[in-house]
Amino acid sequence: MNLNRLAYFAAVVDAGSFTRAAERLGITKAVVSQQVARLERDVGTTLLIRTTRRVHPTEAGRTFHARCLQV
Repeated sequence: MNLNRLAYFAAVVDAGSFTRAAERLGITKAVVSQQVARLERDVGTTLLIRTTRRVHPTEAGRTFHARCLQV
């Protein structure tokens, strides 16, 4: 599993948005979005609920986020 993808996912959950996560990471929003989508594909489940204003982790996403913080 790609550790950058874990870091990007954790940053999105912590920031509550792809834009703020990208700003904090110093990369583009597109890269963060693509990498998180690939992570979701890799793990085989949706980790984030995306709305027009915020991003929230699913139940699986909350569990996965807690595991990411342990890595």
